[in-house]
Amino acid sequence: MTPLWQQPWFGPVLAVVVGLPVLLIVLTEVASGLQRRGSPAARVVRLLRTYVVPTAAVAVLLAQVTLAVDSDDFTWTRVAATAFGFLVIVAVLNAVNLALFTNAEKGSWRDRLPSIFVDIGRIVLIAIGLAVLFSTVWGTDVAGLFTALGVTSIVLGLALQGAVGSVVSGLLLLFEQPFRLGDWLDAGGVRGRVVQVNWRAVHIDTGNGVQITPNAALAGSSFTNLSRGDGSYTVTAPVTFTTDDAPAEVVGLLQRVAGGLPELWPGTSPVAVPLGGAAYEVSYEVRGPAQEASSLATLRGWLWYAARRAGLGLDGDTTDAFPTPERVEQAVAAVAPTLQLTSDDVPALVPSVRLERYAAGEVLLPLGVVPEALRFVLSGAVALGVPRPDGAVLPVTRVEQGDFVGQTALTREPTTTRAVAVSEVAVLVVPGDTLDALVRARPRLARELGQVIDRRRAAARDVVEAAGGAPTGLGRLGA
Repeated sequence: MTPLWQQPWFGPVLAVVVGLPVLLIVLTEVASGLQRRGSPAARVVRLLRTYVVPTAAVAVLLAQVTLAVDSDDFTWTRVAATAFGFLVIVAVLNAVNLALFTNAEKGSWRDRLPSIFVDIGRIVLIAIGLAVLFSTVWGTDVAGLFTALGVTSIVLGLALQGAVGSVVSGLLLLFEQPFRLGDWLDAGGVRGRVVQVNWRAVHIDTGNGVQITPNAALAGSSFTNLSRGDGSYTVTAPVTFTTDDAPAEVVGLLQRVAGGLPELWPGTSPVAVPLGGAAYEVSYEVRGPAQEASSLATLRGWLWYAARRAGLGLDGDTTDAFPTPERVEQAVAAVAPTLQLTSDDVPALVPSVRLERYAAGEVLLPLGVVPEALRFVLSGAVALGVPRPDGAVLPVTRVEQGDFVGQTALTREPTTTRAVAVSEVAVLVVPGDTLDALVRARPRLARELGQVIDRRRAAARDVVEAAGGAPTGLGRLGA
């Protein structure tokens, strides 16, 4: 009688009994270590531990049963071998995907490879793996199947060569990846943001709908990627004034207004040039094409208010129905108690003051300048804040109707806050020399203005100290 250890099934069974637990323990520890490090390879190791290795053990044991009964037609053995082969194919696909694409460097060909190419490669590998599996385990003749598929592919390729050519051109465009989702394109008169890219077409949001452009059309023509560059994007706006407006004043106004846009690229300055006659052009840099529309809307709105404050005729219109004598007199009467004026003093002050309006977001008084006038808020609200070097603004207080900004016009000290219109703001402007005359005749007014200066100076100092810094460009906190 043959000893037990000399039986043909003893070695494989012993390997399964001893090797399976050891291998599972090793794979468990490896998977845990990879998971702690956040490695995507942990998923492949867990697949081997949970499915591939146990299925291989079952297939080995069933194969020994087949040898014991001396039968080549033991169905369960082939089923187990098929399951094991399928799991091996899945594990190999996951390992290939991990090695080639999961850890691909940004900008490399592996990162730029379109997903459809990956899917096609995966399908080819699956087909080859299944063909080898069924041919080995079940003895299936797959040569005829591949021959039929090859002939069918040739016929379909000849019949659909036009359509297939377009698809291939689109796929090559996707492989090159001259644009990504969110980029702004200018392609044959179509200008907008890329919102979707697939194997057939690119969807471009133009603002008036979504333009669907075939990839083959883009691959066969030139287009401009507005989002590729140094990060900034140049916006150019044509504007017109009147021929009576001095070009130097108009250019200064355009540069000043465009320089205050919140979308302006840091470190850049707007450029304005006269084009002849009443035409001008202003150019500035923004953070990207997506901010072009919003910056132009803000620029046009701010120019309307700034041109009327400066007495310039934007778009050839020099009229302004707001600062009427009646409205000026009403405004002076409204602030008379603050300025300690009597009803008899109001008519004498009217010729010395003026009315102004500011758009929401406009800066009434920048940080660190000496105001030339005291401005009373007649309507709207003004936010006072301290800008930080990183562009953030520390809020200090809010000036409502009846209050004023620019009180340091009295002491000729620079401002410690920046005054920005929260909404459309109408103000009464009292020039510095007029304010001096009022203070000389009313000493109590000087004391009250001095108290306001001290309060706002202290408030600005507290805000800056609480933030752990100091405003840029100020050696000390003035008024």
